[in-house]
Amino acid sequence: MFDQRRTRAALIALSLAALPPHVAAAAPLAATETRVAAEAPALPASTEALALAAWVVAKADAHGLPFIVIDKVHAQVVAFTADGAVRATTPALLGAARGDLSPPGIGTLKLAQITPAMRTTPAGRFEVGFGADLGPHDVLWIDYDAAISLHRVVTSNAAEHRLQRLATPSVADNRISYGCINVPVRFYEGVIQPLFRPANGIAYILPETPAFGSLIAHIEAHPHPR
Repeated sequence: MFDQRRTRAALIALSLAALPPHVAAAAPLAATETRVAAEAPALPASTEALALAAWVVAKADAHGLPFIVIDKVHAQVVAFTADGAVRATTPALLGAARGDLSPPGIGTLKLAQITPAMRTTPAGRFEVGFGADLGPHDVLWIDYDAAISLHRVVTSNAAEHRLQRLATPSVADNRISYGCINVPVRFYEGVIQPLFRPANGIAYILPETPAFGSLIAHIEAHPHPR
């Protein structure tokens, strides 16, 4: 029987021994970047993200590719190099609804058809890569069929206050998107783009509950050979 508490304790111990407890310095601001520095406040990677990363490295689950861990509970994205070193971390905006599954067929719906209850960020392991979206910018596709991607923070609707949500210390206001993961521009362009080009990579999205043993059990039950 799978013992989540024992596995979680072992992974945390492994992570603390194998990975740095704090994040690397944020990427330098581009010359054209005019957003306030508070858009991406420095914060330590969560214990859960570090523990999962330690497991990924120990099991070689990312197959030598860089990877990110998206921790929905702590509303953050932690980027790792292929050898498991923390590259950087950032607060993130996530799906407005709680849940770990994307509704069937959601990728074929228009935005107006997606109800508030359907706006979830799915949990799981995903092979990711850059691609085009409806706008002029690229996105990092996580689940193309479900229209889930990681991209620059969307600021077209001023009433949503997305930049302010990223800057607050609370995670209570980070649920606003239709399911995609919004990150600061400088994190996307200074960390995500150089890290995942040209080799792409893996994204691990932790479930809503802090106990993440179920995600590891699912990955182990469904191996991803290369």
